[in-house]
Amino acid sequence: MKIEEYAVIGDCETAALVGRDGSIDWLCWPNFASGACFAKLLGGDENGFWKIAPTAEVRSLSRCYREHTLVLETHFESEEGAVTVIDFMPIRGRYSNLVRLVHG
Repeated sequence: MKIEEYAVIGDCETAALVGRDGSIDWLCWPNFASGACFAKLLGGDENGFWKIAPTAEVRSLSRCYREHTLVLETHFESEEGAVTVIDFMPIRGRYSNLVRLVHG
């Protein structure tokens, strides 16, 4: 996947890159100076990723950020139905959180 096909989500202390295919392929956690727990961006599947996407062939895909936020919505449509994956990292309190919601 080309770098321009990734979207960024973050909590001001770390960030993740989310591919058009619904895969988080880069995340240093719990902060930017930490080692990467997902690093598929730099290699292959063996470097770690977290993918949420339909298993059926996707015939339509769109994504956008909610206005004035880093809340990413990815909408997939296949012959079997439609699903929206919502990805974000809320501004942290004591701990960092990565939230992935699925609406189908």
